[in-house]
Amino acid sequence: MSTGRDLYQILKVLSLRKSWNLVLLKVSYWWSKLFKRSVLLGSPFSLSIEPTTACNLACPECPSGLKQFSRPTGKLDLELHRQMLAQVKKSVFYINYYFQGEPFLHPQFLDLIREAKLAKMYTATSTNAHFIDKAKAIEIIDSGLDRLIISVDGITQATYEQYRVNGSLSKVLEASAFLVEAKMERNSPTPFLIFQFLAVKPNESEIPAVFTLAKEIGIDEVRIKTAQLYDFKNGNSLMPEKEEYARYAKQSDGTYKLKGRQGNHCWRMWSGSVLTWDGKVVPCCFDKDASHVLGNMKEHSFDQIWKSKAYKQFRFSILKNRQEIDICKNCSEGTKVWS
Repeated sequence: MSTGRDLYQILKVLSLRKSWNLVLLKVSYWWSKLFKRSVLLGSPFSLSIEPTTACNLACPECPSGLKQFSRPTGKLDLELHRQMLAQVKKSVFYINYYFQGEPFLHPQFLDLIREAKLAKMYTATSTNAHFIDKAKAIEIIDSGLDRLIISVDGITQATYEQYRVNGSLSKVLEASAFLVEAKMERNSPTPFLIFQFLAVKPNESEIPAVFTLAKEIGIDEVRIKTAQLYDFKNGNSLMPEKEEYARYAKQSDGTYKLKGRQGNHCWRMWSGSVLTWDGKVVPCCFDKDASHVLGNMKEHSFDQIWKSKAYKQFRFSILKNRQEIDICKNCSEGTKVWS
């Protein structure tokens, strides 16, 4: 029932024009995939917009938490955000306000959500939930945020903190309860609340219990996510023992590789894009350090960047040989594993 309400929130912002744009994107993607030519019809229907690169945690596989970025730490300017919305609102109907960092460290984060809702966008974000108290939970519901993914990577503090370094599970669970309570108080179907459980070796035995915990609190959905590991070829202490929870498979020579077979195609290159806090446009969320900048919205319009030679060449490089692109080598897009 709750999943149906979430779908309804998406359909509410899907106009005839945006629906036709989505059809054009699909047609051009399949044509490009079939004939290995970078053909583009339409504009993206989804975006990831980065509120900030700052984070309060130190997760071992996250460049934001480890402070390993070569790009600067900062937060999205409200005026730049308004310019972004104005330039994409004719085609985009889904915005994920997350790339790197903890969104609620942006002091005006909920203002971003309110502005996107005024532009008739479906809005989502992902949080470690350390900055949500009772009052903030009410603000979140009143902002109109459609979907909130909460990282819950353990059901005990001892397990949780092995990946969410410097984190407090009690804060996460308290925040989750505040959000459920606030939804009831406001009689609101949104945000759709998701517990996201990143499956790693220290916590995989607790995966069944997280479904029970979510039900007890009143969370709408639980998602088990496989962990992207940077150093995986010779194994990694974070790799789950159960293959169903792992993104990598062991080979006959004892080394590991990404599960599934990656083809020379990627729907993400047609369906969406990523905008960093300082206006850079990068191809997808796997380019965490923004090493493949395709343009900057402080210098050119998004439409100019989306249709540029640089973007066209990047799409063609995917069609030609995806494995030659560094950020694609550890990407699960197109494989039969969770993302």
